[in-house]
Amino acid sequence: MTTTNAIDGAALLDEVEAFHRRFNVFPTEHAYTAVALWDAHAHLIDALDGTARIAFLSPEPGSGKSRALEIIETLTPRAATTVNASANALFRLVAADAGTPTLLFDEIDTVFGPKAGGNEEVRGFLNSGYRRGAKSLRCVGEGSDQKAGWFDSFCAVAMAGLGSLPDTILTRSVIIRMRKKAPNEKCEPYRRRVHEKQGHVLRDRLADWTATIHDQVAEAWPEMPEGVTDRPADVWEPLLAVADAAGGHWPARARAACTELIKSASSNNDEASLGVRLLTDLRDKVFCGVDKMPTAAILEVLLSLDDAPWADMSEDGQAIKPLTARRLSKLLSQYVRPDNTPIKPQGIRVGSTTPKGYYAEDLTDAWNRYCRPDPQKSATSATAATPQVNGGEPVADTPSETRHTSAETDTRQLRIAG
Repeated sequence: MTTTNAIDGAALLDEVEAFHRRFNVFPTEHAYTAVALWDAHAHLIDALDGTARIAFLSPEPGSGKSRALEIIETLTPRAATTVNASANALFRLVAADAGTPTLLFDEIDTVFGPKAGGNEEVRGFLNSGYRRGAKSLRCVGEGSDQKAGWFDSFCAVAMAGLGSLPDTILTRSVIIRMRKKAPNEKCEPYRRRVHEKQGHVLRDRLADWTATIHDQVAEAWPEMPEGVTDRPADVWEPLLAVADAAGGHWPARARAACTELIKSASSNNDEASLGVRLLTDLRDKVFCGVDKMPTAAILEVLLSLDDAPWADMSEDGQAIKPLTARRLSKLLSQYVRPDNTPIKPQGIRVGSTTPKGYYAEDLTDAWNRYCRPDPQKSATSATAATPQVNGGEPVADTPSETRHTSAETDTRQLRIAG
């Protein structure tokens, strides 16, 4: 039964969103929706089975990432900002008697960037802590009096940094791709002495409202937008539950944001999805219906793609260089053929030679499982996009004026060769 003292959750979320808009310029309207819901969900961490990480990432400094964390800090419970904390310190902070903190990681690229050395323990903390009940085993005690103890890692985490993050963290996160403000984009300067108190007033009101919907959210099974399943559904479930509890325009806005931000994340070609990008390019740009392809021809096509990472790659911190046959084999061996054995190069018959290469039938299972549906392509574009071999040599060695004719001829030869 509604009372005169009931808190209007939709109106309160509107105020939280407006507070962010004063100081943050986010790249899309959906980002404001997601961030406001994330702030509220941090107050409900004890009611949730899972939590969404949120990551503010950008290619350049000065894009508003740290400011976004500053505003979140004022709006969330027991906020703790860190730049480079150890895993042991994080576990002890989560386990402290003061209550579950909201962790804010600024400059997260210093933890996972190319010069950071991996930080596998922190990565493990962030990976495990998005689900309730996640614990890690640590030694506690002094000197020889060491005992094993279990430490919780479940808490809300917001991150900000340059570049990208490990794929295991990206897939557990709502990703906001920040950018520098355009000349026509303005926001209010943030002054901690003044505005922190205003944020805390909203934080306390969020705490009061979320206390009234605690049981509702704990028992909620929000309906997901069509096509949102598996890990993305886990990430967005708590945010949609908050939106449904708020009512008003928030359920519709939340689902629109869910769909668009997931789509944006999946279309972004991060190193995290390098394997899937390779599989997709092999299907759509290389094989194009051909039964088998020599490695040399595969590499020639991949390295010629303008909007692709294959010409500028690095491995294990080494210098940037083009994709090689060895790296191609290593990437593909992560996936399996229909008989559940790793995809490996094999000798294939091309005319009178047997160069190493790959069969389309070995890649089909991985294409079906990991790639989006094959876009419709005409036979003409498929043939023209796929250079083949001429007398056992890559088409790159064929004079340019005869390349197109050779490709068409050898495509037919590869399809009928047994």
